[in-house]
Amino acid sequence: MRRLLLLGALFSLFATTAWGEVVGREVEYRAGETLLKGYLAEDAAIKGDKPAVLVVHEWWGHNEYARKRARMLAAEGYLALAVDMFGDGKTAMHPEDAGKFAAEVMKNKVMGEARFNAAMDFVRKHPRVDPWRIAAIGYCFGGGVVLHMARQGADLKGVASFHGSLATDTPAKPGSVKAKVLVFNGEDDRMIPPPQVAAFREEMTAAGADFRYVGYPGVKHSFTNPEADGYAKKFNLPLAYDSKADSDSWQQTLKFLREIFREQPKRSTHPGDNHAFLT
Repeated sequence: MRRLLLLGALFSLFATTAWGEVVGREVEYRAGETLLKGYLAEDAAIKGDKPAVLVVHEWWGHNEYARKRARMLAAEGYLALAVDMFGDGKTAMHPEDAGKFAAEVMKNKVMGEARFNAAMDFVRKHPRVDPWRIAAIGYCFGGGVVLHMARQGADLKGVASFHGSLATDTPAKPGSVKAKVLVFNGEDDRMIPPPQVAAFREEMTAAGADFRYVGYPGVKHSFTNPEADGYAKKFNLPLAYDSKADSDSWQQTLKFLREIFREQPKRSTHPGDNHAFLT
């Protein structure tokens, strides 16, 4: 019995040491005069510099769903920041408000880029982050944000977009996309019709971007969010959660992150010297 107890204690100690504990906390940072309220998650038991991943929320704003994804990334060994693109951590409870908040950012691209770059600067200066290894993922509105930043040449190792908008009025120029690009969309997504997908593929190809597009047959918008079915019923929106597409896209994203962070960085300039800003 004593041996079993000892083995149990050793196993418990090993498990705690090996996997540690994901800790999340609210953080504040600024873009100019705008206060931004994010959520930082990491496994404090993992020592040394970590790669960092920014998580950009849906049009509902910085809510618990974005924080959950940050904790999932932290459990994989990354330092993850669920960012705030709307300011003051505000969220929407109705699609009309969500649309207004998102439109405000998407129409004022300089403001949106400044807010994204403020988040990137925040993690880049973190004492446990490798400033050469930063990526971003985004959902719905957030997917459009990370793709926009990639188009503008942001210093990111890679971006992954989940059911994000592919349309743009500022397409990538040849050679401008530094980040590797991974996109997941449902083929039955009424918000992202086939012509938009085709235009995106043509744009990325013409720009010489390293990109991959994954389309899921029969899958609708917001397929990664378990709350999508509730939103669809409450607001009569064409949304639907799909557990298989959610799981597959997440596993592919984790593989994508491992691959891009394994690559040796080019250290000719200090990271962050080439932030993207529209003129």
